[in-house]
Amino acid sequence: MTDAAPTRLPDLAATEAFGARIARLLRPGDVVALSGGLGAGKTTLARAIVAALGHEGEVPSPTFAIIQTYDPPAVRLPLVHADFYRLDDPAEVEELGLDDYRDGAALLAEWPEHAGGFAHERGCLSIRLETADEGRLAIVTAGQDWLDRLP
Repeated sequence: MTDAAPTRLPDLAATEAFGARIARLLRPGDVVALSGGLGAGKTTLARAIVAALGHEGEVPSPTFAIIQTYDPPAVRLPLVHADFYRLDDPAEVEELGLDDYRDGAALLAEWPEHAGGFAHERGCLSIRLETADEGRLAIVTAGQDWLDRLP
């Protein structure tokens, strides 16, 4: 895992541009693991990525459904958007059938630590969002497969 310099996200436009850079680089099998406190901007960044992949219209937060899927042609590649906030135990991920959803798809994972984490995967781009004086900071840690394509 390699850490990149923090990215400043002072406003929604900067968050959307950052999401678009990630979307351009995203491949099937990748994980974008979004962590940070409540209100840190995880869902906002996830929505920016989904929109940049081509989805038009509302991108619902999967907080209650836990998993929301997007398939071509609505998006450039199969995508799973998961919000693991409500999980009490990482073992619950198996009950959700996450591996089946992930087959051939990229994964946007909010609250990845509730699912046991994904940082050990070569295709994981971990992004910790923090509130800063002027907007937010995105602290990026890249798995091996992301080293030559950091956003």
